[in-house]
Amino acid sequence: MSEIRNLSPEILWRNFDDLTQVPRPSGHMEKVQAFLLDFAKRVGVEAFVDEAGNVVMRKPATPGYENRKGVILQAHMDMVPQKSPDSPHNFETDPIVTHIKDGWVYANNTTLGADDGVGVAAIMAVMEDKTLKHGPIEGLITRDEENGMFGANDLPKGELNGDILLNLDSENWGKFAIGSAGGIDITTSLEYKEVANDQEAAVKVTLKGFRGGHSGLEIHEGRGNANKEMARLVRKAMVELGVRLVSWEGGNMRNAIPFKAEVVLALAQDKVAALKEMVEAQRQLLESEFKTIERNIEFFVEDAEKPATLVPADMQENIINAIYGCHNGVLRMIPVYPNVVETSSNLAIINIDANKTNIKILARSAREDMKEYICQTIKSCFDMAGFKTEFSASYVGWDPNPESEILNLLKKVYKEQTGEDVIVQVDHAGLECSIILGKYPHLDVVSLGPNIRSPHTATERFEIASAEPFWKLLVQALEEIPAK
Repeated sequence: MSEIRNLSPEILWRNFDDLTQVPRPSGHMEKVQAFLLDFAKRVGVEAFVDEAGNVVMRKPATPGYENRKGVILQAHMDMVPQKSPDSPHNFETDPIVTHIKDGWVYANNTTLGADDGVGVAAIMAVMEDKTLKHGPIEGLITRDEENGMFGANDLPKGELNGDILLNLDSENWGKFAIGSAGGIDITTSLEYKEVANDQEAAVKVTLKGFRGGHSGLEIHEGRGNANKEMARLVRKAMVELGVRLVSWEGGNMRNAIPFKAEVVLALAQDKVAALKEMVEAQRQLLESEFKTIERNIEFFVEDAEKPATLVPADMQENIINAIYGCHNGVLRMIPVYPNVVETSSNLAIINIDANKTNIKILARSAREDMKEYICQTIKSCFDMAGFKTEFSASYVGWDPNPESEILNLLKKVYKEQTGEDVIVQVDHAGLECSIILGKYPHLDVVSLGPNIRSPHTATERFEIASAEPFWKLLVQALEEIPAK
């Protein structure tokens, strides 16, 4: 039995532990949907999967609380499938294995799925607990938030009945979010005719060990982007050693800062030693540039099987120049909130072979005009290299409402329980609140959650000490929801 089942509050941790046993990487929701429906049947609440693939649960009001405003508790069922390079974990079949270290719950060299398994577990606990007092409650557990917010985007209008939305997908206890950035996926591609390989040798160059991280929450921390740093090396090797590009694989999630990139290069045999020296010099340079931020950088060269074909020489120059020039990281902070990122981009995924290049970027902004600006900035860069660029999965930002009734209630409860004032903030991370508000504009919305660190990485962790106060606040707030 997992040791986290003995933690308090038991009902929250038990449900979270049960959820870790269900494979649920983004794009593979069948097992977790069935699990949630089985859970609802067992605890005696209504549940169904809607046409968007979301799971909706409904629990009637406690007798005497029927006149209270309805509350929608919202979380997403999928998790980001990231793991350490040496982990054999299969996210589509294997359960998450957890352990406790220094007051935090971790997984074994994989993402933990606390983002947003904690929110789902809280919804399950509310649905299960017969001792709670509350008005009518709905649980909205959305599909595939991490790879496109598909469940929220396809949420049917008229399905939800509540007046208040509590999004349980924030990761800083004591900080309530009342606004978030919008986002958009940028996919840019270039096709060409491969050419025969006329080089004598081939090598694989690997850059790994960067911390990676959440491309919204941690984009401002200056962490290394493996795709951008690999471009520096490849361009230098092209200019000085005449290397030819064979393939590139970097990053695997649009909303995760890429921590690893691999390229295969073809070159003259007598240039291999010089390339190895160049890679080692670049590794030392990165250690200096990222001192105190990145501590485990690995950059090395291995022999590779000689390929039959290469990327054409004129195309490889265009490709590398475009990657080199593409904006990545913070573009601007919010002028009136100078500590909050307004606009950013993440050069997330690069896949190159001998006849096609495909690149995925996630751009975010709290302003629609600046979102358009960063999109056109990136498109212009790739247009000059002959790429075809498409935009998809766009969602608007969530405009803050500092006069929110539910916010004031949560602030009051937090003060009563902790003796401290809560911090109200606007997040750069994308939350589904803005999309849901677009379909249900009457909702009063706040996002909250316990402490989760390094989501979207193999060091993701959930602070044990923050679980109980998070649960206590949720329970009291539900009891004190005002009448309609």
